[in-house]
Amino acid sequence: MARIVMKFGGTSVANLERIHNVARHVKREVDAGHEVAVVVSAMSGKTNELVDWVQTMPKVAGADSPFYDAREYDAVVASGEQVTSGLLAIALQSLGINARSWQGWQIPIKTDNAHGAARIQEIDGSDIIRRMGEGQVAVVAGFQGIGPDNRIATLGRGGSDTSAVAIAAAVKADRCDIYTDVDGVYTTDPRIEPKARRLKKVAFEEMLEMASLGAKVLQVRSVELAMVHKVRTFVRSSFEDPDAPGMGDLLNPPGTLICDEDEIVEQEVVTGIAYAKDEAQISLRRLADRPGVSAAIFGPLAEAHINVDMIVQNISEDGSKTDLTFTVPSGDVDKALQALADNKEKIGFDVVQSEKGLVKVSVIGIGMRSHAGVAATAFRALAEKGINIKAITTSEIKISILIDGPYAELAVRTLHSVYGLDKS
Repeated sequence: MARIVMKFGGTSVANLERIHNVARHVKREVDAGHEVAVVVSAMSGKTNELVDWVQTMPKVAGADSPFYDAREYDAVVASGEQVTSGLLAIALQSLGINARSWQGWQIPIKTDNAHGAARIQEIDGSDIIRRMGEGQVAVVAGFQGIGPDNRIATLGRGGSDTSAVAIAAAVKADRCDIYTDVDGVYTTDPRIEPKARRLKKVAFEEMLEMASLGAKVLQVRSVELAMVHKVRTFVRSSFEDPDAPGMGDLLNPPGTLICDEDEIVEQEVVTGIAYAKDEAQISLRRLADRPGVSAAIFGPLAEAHINVDMIVQNISEDGSKTDLTFTVPSGDVDKALQALADNKEKIGFDVVQSEKGLVKVSVIGIGMRSHAGVAATAFRALAEKGINIKAITTSEIKISILIDGPYAELAVRTLHSVYGLDKS
């Protein structure tokens, strides 16, 4: 017998028929004698609809300002998961399974006060553990908790993944199964490279890089939590037949295991290729090369909640002037340029230039730590395809390369092939 947390995303619970299918997945684990908790997202498209209602309401009411109370935003948007948890509990009860729904505040999942993007601070899993021990399935509304102001607080987009991993840690689950519309983590996006392979195991660090660099399979914060608490996490498909051979395998179910590096015996040099579209580059020309300039640039950007990624600095020959280039999401370019313009006198640049429509392609693998020449291989392969590199950043286990958007698919396929990821 094991203790398992199962999480199902929006496409997995998109309608009543799919919710019934989810119930069959849960029943399989219950029938095997496991203690089970389930975390659910809102039905596909529902969160977008609720967010649109919140954003439109001030206009309908004739308000001069489009702003709204973030606490009320949370009250409205969190209702999507509440509906799904109740419906799944009913579906399980209809199959003869003892189940009840839980909202975040009932557990309770305690968060900070950042409504709309709250972070989990504490979970008391004792009541759920007791109920699971009595044979009851806990169906938990993901994406939500309760803030210090005693009001519902939501965790931001993709927050149900975070809820699931946090609950798995709180109840000391043997594993956390994240069910989605794909059957695991692949060496790259199969829509770009049909030869992409499903990985059996991925280290936490690799998955964290892949998630933050463009892979959409898992939410970044959920991987961070899994790594900190060493929660063994399986990425699985909810569209597989719940009763197909191997689906009930406790140790090696179909999918990809996200785990500690120590569990991976044979480490490949490169594990996968990730990419992120809609990147933009901003360059500040002829900056004074003096202490405090970088703080003057990135301080206002941080205050404007702009996520800066790749940073490249060039020093002039005489050391008096420098150029500095960095990347931001394309949607944040105008806000970033405004923040820089407001602080131009303090920063002291001559010209600011920007370019949208770029793509960041990343090579990821824990095996890179002990192998030389990985970067040179990437640069040589891209050069042979005529792909110009605009910026490069590296870490122990990743190389990120900024290129023009139209070359994204060619770059991904080229790198996937040159590292032998298309070979079984």
